[in-house]
Amino acid sequence: MQETGPEPPYAQLTPELILQALESVGFGCDGHLLALNSYENRVYQVGIEDATPVIVKFYRPERWSDAAILEEHAFALELAEHEIPVVAPLRADDGATLRQFNGFRFAVYPRCGGRWPDLETREQRLQMGRFLGRLHAVASTGRFRYRGRIDCESLGTSAREFLLRQALIPDYLQEAYASLSTELLETVQARFEAAGALPNIRLHGDCHPGNILWTDSGPHFVDLDDSRSGPAIQDIWMLLSGEVAEMHVQLEQLLEGYQTFFDFDPASVLLIESLRTLRIMNYAAWIARRWSDPAFPKAFPWFDSPRYWEEHILSLREQAAALQQPALL
Repeated sequence: MQETGPEPPYAQLTPELILQALESVGFGCDGHLLALNSYENRVYQVGIEDATPVIVKFYRPERWSDAAILEEHAFALELAEHEIPVVAPLRADDGATLRQFNGFRFAVYPRCGGRWPDLETREQRLQMGRFLGRLHAVASTGRFRYRGRIDCESLGTSAREFLLRQALIPDYLQEAYASLSTELLETVQARFEAAGALPNIRLHGDCHPGNILWTDSGPHFVDLDDSRSGPAIQDIWMLLSGEVAEMHVQLEQLLEGYQTFFDFDPASVLLIESLRTLRIMNYAAWIARRWSDPAFPKAFPWFDSPRYWEEHILSLREQAAALQQPALL
């Protein structure tokens, strides 16, 4: 796969510019700079003179509109105002959360530590369920206008069409991918229809353990960058792991805590494997769309190999089988 296209989006984002951007909005930097693990955006911990370090996120150009970013910020601040532990952006004196410097848009966040959640005990799952239930109770009171939806079209059909249009899949696998992905999307769409008219609420959108930090006082969320509207189960299923019987127990306990604060429609459990399928398809397209960014070939050197696409198609075949299994509840 050739690296083509315009100049990489972060080519001009030097350490000097990062510090200058923070200083332009009133932070006195001490020169300490640590790049954090992020590919979609660029995120750094920056030392502040005589104060706690802050986290600064530089948004990928052209991914989200200003309105969509501000909608994410408003959602995080709304949750924080309801004492739901999320890491919300810091406001400037004029109330602004989205800043600009030399063509880059950025936001500043407090540094909040913690560890990945284990979710190995019933009490931890109950606590996480209560946390999500509180979050969704607040989220359900408003609507997104600019951030899109989690559905078959946005995560599945668009991913399939992009991969086939760009001819990224080896020739000998294209027919297999084309036919299999068509069948999968037909099944996924049928599952969405079978689940009925589920409410679409504001979501975290990417609720996996890496976006949750646990402290002695409990969990808090970081990174609402993938917030969209969708069914509540989207923020629950990625917390499940292991064999079917294990996931069944985990889901029951998460929902026991969840329903303390927010109602749950059991019909949405039918969508778990559909949402997993869409995530697998969208993940491949996400890497492909970002391949001209030098960070991606370095982070995913196996992506343009035939073996990757063979394994990708195998994982989709496994999802085809999983979609035929009974729902967890």
